Amino acid sequence: MPSDSSELPHAPPSRRTWSYYFVLLVLVAPLWSSVPLSWAFVIYSLRFGKIWSYSWPGLLLFALTLSEVIFSVYHYHLFRHISQFVRNQPVNFPELQDAFGRVLKAGLANFSEEFDEETLNDSRPGSPEETIVQLEAHDHRAIEFRDTIRTWFGGVQWPAVRKQEVPSHRTVLDDIMELLEKRLGQQIPEGSCPHAKPLRLSVDQVNVFSRPFYLYAAVAVANFYLKHWYWKQRQFQYGSHDGLEYLVRIPHRWDSTHGQRPLVIIHGLGLGLFQYHSFLRKASREFNDRPILILLQPHISQEIFHQRFLMPMSRKEVSQRLASLIYSLGWARYLERDGSESEGEKTVPSLKKGKTVGHGVTLLSHSNGSYAHAWMLKDYPHLVTRSCFVDPVTFCSWEGDIAHNFLYKTPTTGVELLVRYFVGSELGVANLMHKHFDWSSNALWYEDIPNARDPSKTIFLLGAKDGLIRTERVLKYLRSHGVRKGIWCDPEGLHGQALLPGGEGIKLILEWLHEPQH
Repeated sequence: MPSDSSELPHAPPSRRTWSYYFVLLVLVAPLWSSVPLSWAFVIYSLRFGKIWSYSWPGLLLFALTLSEVIFSVYHYHLFRHISQFVRNQPVNFPELQDAFGRVLKAGLANFSEEFDEETLNDSRPGSPEETIVQLEAHDHRAIEFRDTIRTWFGGVQWPAVRKQEVPSHRTVLDDIMELLEKRLGQQIPEGSCPHAKPLRLSVDQVNVFSRPFYLYAAVAVANFYLKHWYWKQRQFQYGSHDGLEYLVRIPHRWDSTHGQRPLVIIHGLGLGLFQYHSFLRKASREFNDRPILILLQPHISQEIFHQRFLMPMSRKEVSQRLASLIYSLGWARYLERDGSESEGEKTVPSLKKGKTVGHGVTLLSHSNGSYAHAWMLKDYPHLVTRSCFVDPVTFCSWEGDIAHNFLYKTPTTGVELLVRYFVGSELGVANLMHKHFDWSSNALWYEDIPNARDPSKTIFLLGAKDGLIRTERVLKYLRSHGVRKGIWCDPEGLHGQALLPGGEGIKLILEWLHEPQH
């Protein structure tokens, strides 16, 4: 009988490393303290009338600190706004029920990992066709399920979980509670346990750390300069398609019939173009033979003065507008049933009326960008003919590791502190993750990926030491569905390392993009 890992306590938090204190003292503390120090200097200058005796350097310092004070008030106002924001978006209960059903069936099939995608006859092993049966408490599938689900309850030992702490959509869960308990291999006791507090992104306190105006200003200036640089040096044009912002370059001699397939790049959380410049610069230099479109996402790029900074587009808005943009650029054509071509309406044509022809696009996403990647595969799979997932956070997201590691876990290393302060606790990112995160839309399933087991059309790049996702869980999920040759895992890789210059990851990506397309 296998030992029940769900009843064992999680390992105690690691002790803080020297790198944690180095990052704290050299980067985080100076940036964070600049705001209270600015307040102190402005109050001191005004309270004691020192401002009237300052020479021009002192007046300049006063002006800079005053701007920090004013900005901190504005920043706090925005923080209060998102803290009090209540999402009233209607819940798609059928989709939510379907998502819960897929969660319960994930990992239920007993498939050996010793098979190859080229010889496997079943197109969808381990798929939702599985039937949820009553598992024994000691069944390894039940133990594994309990062990992963308890992440949503702070990693407490499973016996502490009670029904009152089971996540919030009780209208949906009441319908599948019996199936849930079958999958768990045991019933969930009635009552409540204060030690098993669930992670509730939309309800829990939003953790935002203050940061100075000059940091936002520096990022804004850098990204503004880079937009100009890509226009001047790489001939990219800036565009906005119904509010969806992008940079695009289409070679003059490229044609949609015989040319190379267009490449669409979706970046992740952080600093936008500035953070991804090394990769984008190399990709734009390597692929002069095809169109390249870079999707810009100001709400996760610290563009605090952008009009949609705190209003990220929904799944439907992003997928519909990106699909419409692909049609409008001529990268796919729509044929009516009589064989005539559509005039390219602003709205995306319904597939029920005709069919889409043409190359479609190669879609490359990193980290949080894999959510938008997932939306396109779910809503418009016919437009995406090749997929490259780099550090994808969309797989196994139902297990809670992303939420826990990114928003709740106490940092103990320099890298973790960098991610928490510069990304996880940033206002726009916190707003997205706490108030606009829809796990059922963001979760991508094997059966939603066209040609998932064909390495010439779909590849997955992961880092074994990724601090945000549990790489071994993602690998197990993909391999249980027959994915083999399309997976590359760096045994020493951290989150984002696959895109760094000179690494094996970026070399593999570029080689894959260069492969002949058919």
